[in-house]
Amino acid sequence: KEPGDLLPDWLKPKSVVRLASPAAFIEESLKRSEGHLSDTGALCVLTGRFTGRAPNDRFLVDTNEIHEKVNWGKVNKPISEETYRKVQAEIARHFRGRDLFATDGWAGADREYGLKIRVLSEKASHGLFAWNMFIRPTRSEAAGFEPDWFVVSAPSLTLDLPGAGLNSDIAVLLNFRKRTVLIAGTGYAGEIKKSIFTALNFLLPERDVFPMHCSCNVGADGSTAVFFGLSGTGKTTLSSDPERSLVGDDEHGWGAEGVFNFEGGCYAKCINLSAEDEPQIWNAIRFGALVENVVLDPVSRSIDFSDDSHTANTRVSYPIHYIPGFVPEGRGGHPRTVIFLTADAFGVLPPVMKLDVDRAQYHFLSGYTSKLAGTEVGVTEPVPTFSECFGAPFMPRFPSEYSRLLAKKIEKHGSSVFLINTGWQGGPFGIGKRISISHTRKIVHMALDGTLDKVSYRHHEIFNVDFPKALPGIPEEVLNPEAAWKNKNAYFQKARELAAHFRENFQRFPKASALAEFGPKA
Repeated sequence: KEPGDLLPDWLKPKSVVRLASPAAFIEESLKRSEGHLSDTGALCVLTGRFTGRAPNDRFLVDTNEIHEKVNWGKVNKPISEETYRKVQAEIARHFRGRDLFATDGWAGADREYGLKIRVLSEKASHGLFAWNMFIRPTRSEAAGFEPDWFVVSAPSLTLDLPGAGLNSDIAVLLNFRKRTVLIAGTGYAGEIKKSIFTALNFLLPERDVFPMHCSCNVGADGSTAVFFGLSGTGKTTLSSDPERSLVGDDEHGWGAEGVFNFEGGCYAKCINLSAEDEPQIWNAIRFGALVENVVLDPVSRSIDFSDDSHTANTRVSYPIHYIPGFVPEGRGGHPRTVIFLTADAFGVLPPVMKLDVDRAQYHFLSGYTSKLAGTEVGVTEPVPTFSECFGAPFMPRFPSEYSRLLAKKIEKHGSSVFLINTGWQGGPFGIGKRISISHTRKIVHMALDGTLDKVSYRHHEIFNVDFPKALPGIPEEVLNPEAAWKNKNAYFQKARELAAHFRENFQRFPKASALAEFGPKA
C-alpha cells in the first residue's frame, strides 16, 4: 500500500512494509541483522543499552482534556505539546529515506471496548513483537483496518533537545489528543505494549470498565478467577494450572460481560528458565517467539537462560496459542474469585486471608509485597514494597478511582476476595522458610472451588484480617503465622513493624482515607 494509506500525515518514510506472518517478520529481521535464530527456531535479539522500561523518560502530554483526570507525579510526568511536536519532528526527520514496518492489532478481546493499534517501527523484530502481543485482526477486520492509536518506534534515534523538558536523550510520550505513542532511543519492545496498557487504563474507567494488571484463568465449570501480584509473588506460576484454561497472563479488563484479555500473547521473564519448573513457557520458545537479551551459543545456537550478562530482565514474547489449553476467545465470565498475591519476607502474614469489600479496597490500594535482602546493594533486611493497584507504573488516574471500580464489580457480582501470602514463615527471610508451593497451590484450589467460603475464620488483631482456623491438608503452624515462630515476642514485634509500614504508606491516599480503619492496627 501507499505510505499515506498507513501512516499519520506527518510521517514520510522511504517505504512502508506490511508483513503477513511471523515467518516474514523473522526473515526480514535476519536479513537486516537484527538477531539470530536459536536452535528451537526462536528469534533472539539484543535491545541495546536499554533492557527494560525507562520510567524516568515516560511522559503524558498535558492537555485540557486530561489535566484534571491524571494523578500527576513521579509516575505520570507531564510534558508540553510543544515538546511533543519537537520529538515528533525529530522522528519524522529520522524516518526520511528509511523503511518502516507496519503491524496492526487489537488491544482488547472485547471489541466493544478494545482499541485498534498500528505499530510503526524501523525494526522488523518490533513488528513480530506487535504480532505476538496484540490480537491479530480477522481477515475481514484487516481489510478495512483503521487504527484508533498509532505507536511509532524509532529505537536508533538519539534525541538532542536541550531545554525541551526531557530527562535524557530518549523519550516515551503518550498523547491522548493525538492518540499516538512516540518512542525514541530505546529498543526495549516492552515499551510498546505497556504504553497501550497505560492508554487503556486511562480510557476504560470512563466506560465503567475496570482495567487490571492481573492474570486470569477459567475452570472446567466456567468459573473465572483473576490473580493480582507484583513480580516474585507467583502470579504467573499459580495462574498456570493444568486443570484450568488461561485467558491471559498480564493485562485484562472487567466489563459488562465479564473479563477480557487486552493481549494476544504473553511477555514472560525467562531468566533461569527451566523445562521442569515452567514447562509452558519453555515449550513456547520456538519458531515465532521473540527472545530479548539472552546469551546464545555461537555454535550450537542454544540459549543459556542462566546467563545474565546482558540483563537479568531477559524476556520472551509469544502468541497465547503457544500455551496448551488457552481460551481462544480471550474472555471469561465475571470473576467468582479475586486473588491478591503477596510475598511477605517479614514472615508475619497468614498464608491466606479472606477480605470483605472494604479490606479488598485497602489491600488493592496498598499493593504490598517485599523486596528481599541481598537483591540490591545496601538491602540487608526485607523492605516493604507498595505499588498501588498492583500496577502503579501504568495507572494514570487517581488510585481511588480504580479501587472504587473494584468494589463496584465485586459487590455487583458477589466475587470472593482473598489475600494469599506466598512468602516466609517462622521468621523473616534468612531465618524462616518460604511457604511451600504445594501448600500454596492447595490454598489457591480451595479458594477457587469455594472451600474457603465455607470454613470458620479467626481474626488477626494486628493485621485486622480474618484467616481460616483450619484447612484440610494445611498444618496449623502454616495457617497461623504466630505458631511457626519459636519466639512469640519477636513475632509480634515484627508484625507491628510491618503494620506500621502499611499505615505510613496509606497516608498517600487522602481521597481514600476512610478505608484506613480496615488496615493493620498498632
